[in-house]
Amino acid sequence: WTKDEIIAIYNKPMMDLLYEAATIHRQKHDPNVVQVSTLLSIKTGGCPEDCGYCPQAARYNTGVEGNDLMSVSQVKAQALRAKSSGSSRVCMGAAWRNVKDGEEFDQVLEMVRTINKLDMEVCCTLGMITENQAQRLAEAGLYAYNHNLDTSEEYYKDVISTRGFEDRLQTIENVRKTNVTVCSGGIIGMGESIEDRAGMLVALSTLNPQPESVPINALVAVEGTPMEEEKPVEIWEMIRMVATTRIVMPDTQVRLSAGRTNMSREGQAMCFFAGANSIFAGDKLLTTPNPDVHEDMKMFEMLGLNPQKPFTKVSQPKTVEAADSQFAPLGEKPKWSRPGHTIDRNLEASVKSKN
Repeated sequence: WTKDEIIAIYNKPMMDLLYEAATIHRQKHDPNVVQVSTLLSIKTGGCPEDCGYCPQAARYNTGVEGNDLMSVSQVKAQALRAKSSGSSRVCMGAAWRNVKDGEEFDQVLEMVRTINKLDMEVCCTLGMITENQAQRLAEAGLYAYNHNLDTSEEYYKDVISTRGFEDRLQTIENVRKTNVTVCSGGIIGMGESIEDRAGMLVALSTLNPQPESVPINALVAVEGTPMEEEKPVEIWEMIRMVATTRIVMPDTQVRLSAGRTNMSREGQAMCFFAGANSIFAGDKLLTTPNPDVHEDMKMFEMLGLNPQKPFTKVSQPKTVEAADSQFAPLGEKPKWSRPGHTIDRNLEASVKSKN
């Protein structure tokens, strides 16, 4: 797909866009089945990056309380709770720039083994990872690795200065060398243009193979972040983005992610119709609010939707115990990029947090 082709799809009359997206969706997926994932922040706050949208960046004063890495037993308890409320996947997020070999990563590997043994899909989002680290996660039983491109390559440098777009692509490439599936999407509402939204979809749809899962997030503007003043995304923009994603990536699971608290049930129903077939459940998405899981189940009932069972798209990975691992920690110190250019609004928010 080219950027111009994707812009033309995005700008179609709404009724034509919905019809095309829904037709493709029905050819490839059961329109009445939606995957339910639970996102768990296993290590919160204190991140060294300067992402303009993120309340977990240490340099911004957002009122997020930092927490150390959760224990394996805490994570298991949360996973069981998620499973009982209808989730088939647990996604664990740690506010790290990149994974470092050592005790904490070993603990995460144990969490992956534990959740996979509960017959749930396990996803992690831990920042940049090397090929060896990806192999160790795969061996532990990881089902998916999330690494969002966030936006177009062009707009990326207006959002983040502490890492480069090519680092994102390199991590996805490292994951692709294993049997772990890729989850990668982005955020709309950060001040980007429609061209940037299309640019992000070009980058995602030209990955070979395309990501198995693409989360579409609406920015939740958090006070203290550089993007605190951004206006909320209109529901029509979200529907257009979901529909366009469905058309350019027919086999992918399109996830309705952050920003659902501001969407009506009717708005969400339109997104499901347009091709969204995955949501994040639970009262929080890392640190931002999310609809209550019981409310979601009420909505599913009203719309006649059923939660997707685990391992319906890709079969369950086997778990190799730590003692039998074929991949040893290499203690790598990869040179991930640090572009270091100045983003005025990020700098202003950082200075403001010190005053």
